[in-house]
Amino acid sequence: MASEIETALYTVATPIGNLGDITFRAIDILKNVDVIACEDTRITTRLCEKYDIQTRLVSYHKFSETKRTELFLNYLKEGKSIALVSDAGTPLISDPGEILVKSVEQEGFKVIPVCGASAVITLLQSVQRTGESFKFIGFMPRIKGQIEEVFLKNRTENLVFYESPNRILETLNILMKVRPQATVSIGRELTKKFEQITTAPVAGILRDLTQKGEFVCMVHLEQDLDINTQIIEKAQTLKSLRLCDKDIVNILCAFFEFPKNKIKEILFKL
Repeated sequence: MASEIETALYTVATPIGNLGDITFRAIDILKNVDVIACEDTRITTRLCEKYDIQTRLVSYHKFSETKRTELFLNYLKEGKSIALVSDAGTPLISDPGEILVKSVEQEGFKVIPVCGASAVITLLQSVQRTGESFKFIGFMPRIKGQIEEVFLKNRTENLVFYESPNRILETLNILMKVRPQATVSIGRELTKKFEQITTAPVAGILRDLTQKGEFVCMVHLEQDLDINTQIIEKAQTLKSLRLCDKDIVNILCAFFEFPKNKIKEILFKL
């Protein structure tokens, strides 16, 4: 039985590789909306053909966001419904859609999420890590100094990021330079035939790296950082937010069981 479709924008998660990784609800929504907005119509067509989805496809990618957003807003004003999909995974997670969602909400229409596959969650459910928390930053910046800064500022976090096959080697070499003892979990071609999930020191990952397919990576937090180093790193982050020294000291005291005067000494040296 088909779902009752509202005049709304549905953000629909699609498979990241294996076409079987899609929910019944997602298929139902895609079959019954008036139009599907997709990054690449050729890729979405393959999914539609597998599940006999005959809804009209309209391309929506980073080069056409502004123009297409106006078109889709007009559809909503006419009482039509739209599904937004990316080529793989969940829309807005390092994929186009931010402009459309913002505009739809500003015009008073609903945005309805239809959950499903995500490369980030797929990796995290496959590897052991210390603690439940993690920090996802999307794709790494492109400038070497900025990549180094990301790795150094997030030593106490399980840092998760995407990387392309043509940049993965450079990124891991930068990690090797600034954090040679780092442990890395890497997922390549997740849910596909040649899926590879590996956890090893960064040197081992670099030695055995295959530069094919899309990558999601996690740099494991460093458990043996002394408390002074942790305080310095957190203080540097808080300073970058332009907080005053008094507020920084109070925040750090709330996080660390450390004398206030000692934190002030550390802060004074930065």
